[in-house]
Amino acid sequence: MKNKIEEVITQVEGSERISVESKPLILEKLQEWKSEEKVVNDVAVRFENWWMEMEPIFAELGWI
Repeated sequence: MKNKIEEVITQVEGSERISVESKPLILEKLQEWKSEEKVVNDVAVRFENWWMEMEPIFAELGWI
């Protein structure tokens, strides 16, 4: 998992789509996750929560 997080860090650092203001915050959080053992669970829960909020919107748009 740490290798995957390192890949994401590299992508975030090189991304032109992420704002200059957001990059340091995202990178800080990724570094924290990289050093934690419960990273996978935390990320999975966050995405699950996000999906629960977004699924009705995507359904309304006809995307799912």
